[in-house]
Parts: sequence; C-alpha cells; structure tokens
Amino acid sequence: MELDGIHHVTCITADAPRNVDFYTRVLGLRMVKKTVNQDDPTVYHLFYADEAGTPGSDITFFEYPGVRQGRAGVGMVHTVQWRVGSDAALDFWEGRLAGEAQAVAREQDGVTFGDPEGLRHRLAISTADDAPLVAEHPEVPAEHALQGFDAVRAYAAAPDPSRDMLEDTLGFEPAGDRTWEARGPARGGRYAYDEPPAERGLGGAGTVHHVAWATQMEDHEEWHRRVSAAGTHPSSIIDRFWFRSIYFREPSGVLFELATLGPGFSLDEDPEHLGETLILPPAFEHLRGQVEPILTPIPDPRPWAKTG
Repeated sequence: MELDGIHHVTCITADAPRNVDFYTRVLGLRMVKKTVNQDDPTVYHLFYADEAGTPGSDITFFEYPGVRQGRAGVGMVHTVQWRVGSDAALDFWEGRLAGEAQAVAREQDGVTFGDPEGLRHRLAISTADDAPLVAEHPEVPAEHALQGFDAVRAYAAAPDPSRDMLEDTLGFEPAGDRTWEARGPARGGRYAYDEPPAERGLGGAGTVHHVAWATQMEDHEEWHRRVSAAGTHPSSIIDRFWFRSIYFREPSGVLFELATLGPGFSLDEDPEHLGETLILPPAFEHLRGQVEPILTPIPDPRPWAKTG
C-alpha cells in the first residue's frame, strides 16, 4: 500500500467572506464544495481546489466567526507549499500578491506570503512529473496557476520518535534533512520538520487544523489496522460522504488524516456547478432549516463564470 501524496489541508478562518475572496479571486482556486463541518454543522466547511476538485489541490477551511488569531507552534503545520511551473510564475505571483497578502517575499527559488489571517504559504517551482492540478481564472494565466500541493512543513521539538511512524507505518521515504515524501501511483507530497519557535502554539484563525494523506478506497481498512497496530489510537473509519477518513496524531503532535481518493465532489453536484450552493451530506440534510440561516453570507466565489 502507498499513500498518494497530500489529499487535502484543512485550516481555520474567522472570516469566511474574506477567506472566499482571497482563495478564489486572489489565488485563483475554485470553490468546489460549500458545506458544513460534519463534527459541528453550525459552521462552514469550505473547499477550494483545481477545476475538478482533485485530491492533491484541496485546501479547506472551517469558519469559526470571531475565533482568536492563532499562532503555529510545536506540533503544528506552519507552512503550506504549492507547486508552480516556472520562474515566470513566481514573478507573476510576487506582483499579484503585493497589496493582497501579508509579508510577501521573493526568494531565489520561491515566494512566501501569508493569507489575510497570517496562514503562511510558499510557492515553489515543481520538479515532479505529477499532473498539474489547475483551476481556471480570468486573471491567472494557466501557465502561472497553482498546480497543487508540494509539501507541508511542521514544527517539531524532537522529531526522531516520528521517524518510525512515517517510514515504517506510513511508508514515507526520506527526502532530505528531516524531510520525507509520500508517493503513490499518481502523486507525491512531502512532509518536513523545522525547529519550533519559543512561543507556544495557539489554534485559531490562520492555522492548520490537520493534513490529510490520500489512500485508495480498497486499502482503507488495512490502513486502519496498520495505524492501530502502531499505537496511534486512531478514530474509527468515518464516512464523510465525498471520502472516508481516519484521524490520528503522529508522534510530533500533528493531526493526520487518511482520506480516500473518492467518491469525489461530483457525487452530488454537476461538475460544472461545484461549490455554487450549500450542499449537505444526506445524513445532515434534515438540519438545513436550522443551520442555513446562521451561516455567514459569503460572496459569489466565481462571478466571472455567470452567464445570462
């Protein structure tokens, strides 16, 4: 069994309208599912990805209106790294992000920035042969668009105990100093540790909640047995309708999810109209009358796609 790279990265926002504007208008991603947090259906779960909602491109947000500003610390992911195609793409994003993002900085081989709530991102030129996962946007040329996830970086004070879990249980391959890669038949994604800051981390707006790694549907029960045998005390296999999930913390404290490659977001929406309306999984549809009135109104994520 192999993990097919990063499936999705889930984060926290205090401001869904601003979040929608930044990730769709500025970063050029497509909102592919507007739904609710299945563990707390009073709040949004917003999914942004490539044009088809492909795993490997999917950054998601729980909205907790008014939640405190968070701060990445030990046991937390602090940077989400995306692939782009060229130096010209880095030039494009350096210019586009100016005035839209926090702390935009051009490096020799990348561009770093924070979203409006400080969540740190990095753009890096892809050296992988994986298919680029690209969304369509009238202001972002296809050759400069984000191409899906490359890596996530976490803070770890003592990462050695995680090595056995990553390599022996999950099958990650060493890929440099305190860096590993999960590579499957279609994609790969890297996981890296950095020294933590002195300040204690705080969950909240602008932080990563968890990172999910992609599994084949037929392997999911065996993955559950494997991570259980490693002593992680995982959750049960949870049916999220669009995929199946297993949650556990790796030894350095980062919350991992194993998520299946399917059934996918077009299970209950026309692929041409993903993310345009509030969708509730069948088990939650009876709550629509209670939750829809209390969710934050958000802007049209794709006004340029409207016709007539």
